[in-house]
Amino acid sequence: MNIKPVADAKPNTFAFETSALVNPTGFREYDARWWFGHPGSNKAPELNLLGVQALGMGLATLIRRLGVGPDIVIGHDFRSYSMGIKLALASGLQTGGARVKDIGLALSPMAYFAQFALDTPSVAMVTASHNENGWTGVKMGAQRPLTFGPDEMSALKEIVLSGDFDLTGGGSYEQVADFRSVYLDDLTRGKKLTRKLRVVAACGNGTAGAFAPEALERVGCEVIPLDVDLDHTFPRYNPNPEDMEMLHAIRDKVLETGADVGLGFDGDGDRCGVVDNEGNEIFADKVGVMLARDISALHPGAKFVVDVKSTGLFKTDEVLKRQGAATDYWKTGHSYIKRRVSELRAIAGFEKSGHFFFNPPIGRGYDDGLITAIAVCEMLDRNPQKSMADLYRDLPLTFGTPTMSPHCGDTVKYDVVERVVADFTAMKAADEIFAGQKIVDLITVNGVRVVAEDGTWGLVRASSNKPELVVVVESPVSSERRREMFEAVDAVLRKSPEVGDYNQTF
Repeated sequence: MNIKPVADAKPNTFAFETSALVNPTGFREYDARWWFGHPGSNKAPELNLLGVQALGMGLATLIRRLGVGPDIVIGHDFRSYSMGIKLALASGLQTGGARVKDIGLALSPMAYFAQFALDTPSVAMVTASHNENGWTGVKMGAQRPLTFGPDEMSALKEIVLSGDFDLTGGGSYEQVADFRSVYLDDLTRGKKLTRKLRVVAACGNGTAGAFAPEALERVGCEVIPLDVDLDHTFPRYNPNPEDMEMLHAIRDKVLETGADVGLGFDGDGDRCGVVDNEGNEIFADKVGVMLARDISALHPGAKFVVDVKSTGLFKTDEVLKRQGAATDYWKTGHSYIKRRVSELRAIAGFEKSGHFFFNPPIGRGYDDGLITAIAVCEMLDRNPQKSMADLYRDLPLTFGTPTMSPHCGDTVKYDVVERVVADFTAMKAADEIFAGQKIVDLITVNGVRVVAEDGTWGLVRASSNKPELVVVVESPVSSERRREMFEAVDAVLRKSPEVGDYNQTF
């Protein structure tokens, strides 16, 4: 049997019901994301259930060729269509000879944990993470605690799109009962706060609502729930703690209740956002600096990894310097940072998006928003004389932006970034004035981070999982310099007509 997927098939047609639809753009740098569609949407689907089945066949073929054995954990997030997609994936995996262990409704980190707890090398988590309803995707790995990078995703894409499947048969399917309890027991074992913290737990009606409140209560928090009831329509806002709408909702609840801290979780629970007791939304890179201070006080000389979107404080903060902390800036993306943390044996890695990775003794190396939340609570517990706002004020003042994403098509976004990098490279070589100053550094490990003489910087890169670019700006000087850098970076972007409107600005 050899099924070769098609790139285009219209719904409500014979072809859609009999062909495996898999749009090539869904294979991203380190996971897969497709527009699956939902009622009321006019956007054409990029994937159908036969396409998901083909993806399962391809994944089973890939893990067999990688030599890691046939066993694989699967789970799904809370969306109206995720269970059906997971079962179609399981069908394809079994056809390819995989032995499937289904942990049911799950957070992505729960699936990663299952690789260890069930002694299973591979994982496929059906989730669109923080993407809006209508999106679906799969996060995959075959070398715990790592997830696929570009090499594995390219190999999977080639296998699936060419229909080059090894359909050996002999697969199996097992439902793992009550794995939620096993995960929560492990997550909270040996963790108990010495004082009661009042914590807003915001879940945006996503999957984390079934996990986060209980986890925080188990470690000794008084939990104030916010949008924790599961509702796959996401009636209030998309569960994305990087979006200001969710952060503002957490802020309002913190101020209303007098909570010590507000914690927000994304759709699949691998990220955590933080709001302090005074209602300040703390961008995740600043939370990372706070946690790095706390961790390096316990582990002097600790090594950290952060992504190129993150604040420059990881290099310049005097407390981190005094405690001997060292930081490596690396490519944005949960798989990239996770792999770099493993390679460098860093104690932790931080992404501005809120993906945090903790190696032993804190975690197992993968990103888990609940481990992050507990780490924040433990930091507060170790500083009883200071509030979350006090710890935030202790950081050197910088003026940063949220992550801003102008629309740019998947087929052109990397070309646009290449042109932007070339523009900045030419400016630096010519000693041109940019945003009022000379360019002193260009960091091109992932897109381009252009740094001015006073330390103000702007970043442009291609989003790894949506048809967008990513823009971030920070100034250690003033909000005016931040604005000046943003406008200068945006002017370079506007030279490319493919760049559209931003999802949010500041």
